[in-house]
Amino acid sequence: MSRLQLEQVRKSFKNGDTEEEVLKGVDVTLEEGEVTALIGASGSGKSTLLTIAAGLQRLSEGRVLFNNQNLAEWKAEQVRKIRAQHFGFVFQSSHLVPFLTVEEQLSIMMDIADRRGIKQEKQKQIKKILDEVGMSHRRTAYPSSLSGGEKQRVAVARAIIHEPSILFADEPTASLDSNRSRETMALIQQVTKTQNMATLIVTHDEQMLNYTDRIVKMSDGKIVS
Repeated sequence: MSRLQLEQVRKSFKNGDTEEEVLKGVDVTLEEGEVTALIGASGSGKSTLLTIAAGLQRLSEGRVLFNNQNLAEWKAEQVRKIRAQHFGFVFQSSHLVPFLTVEEQLSIMMDIADRRGIKQEKQKQIKKILDEVGMSHRRTAYPSSLSGGEKQRVAVARAIIHEPSILFADEPTASLDSNRSRETMALIQQVTKTQNMATLIVTHDEQMLNYTDRIVKMSDGKIVS
């Protein structure tokens, strides 16, 4: 079952007196339970496509369908609510809040996603996710005491604590060594299956493609394979 459909997506930017087309009619479908990788040279349009799919920037033409509704036609505040409640994000840097413990990082994400609930149920969900990513033993730790790999595990936990429909990951292993990169990708693959999400990942690391279900290659703003 498809979670998100991008249809004939185009994106142009002003470059002085000229207009540069970065995306040139791209079609991509994200399926539940699948990790889809976007690959291609720098400047091919990968990250632009991911940010448009995630509602982080507007497209110039085309449609972005989530639950059969075209997000491209929605107002910014409506798209923001969809992002908060239904999308999860992992980036190259973990972007953890330095003065919050591991469990507090997840708790505040649940508040942002409006998944507050009663305290007991909230703590139960946090424990479940930390167990899933292998970080329950570090629940009271602050980011400064975590390794790079541990920080990315917490970042993944924070991204999925509200049980999103779609996970977006932009170069999530770029700052990690090869062992930590494999661990992070194996974790992303695992939670994609267990939570039946659709995951879209941008990566330059070909070794990480072993953890994906589908590979979409881009070149000059188009899908070439």
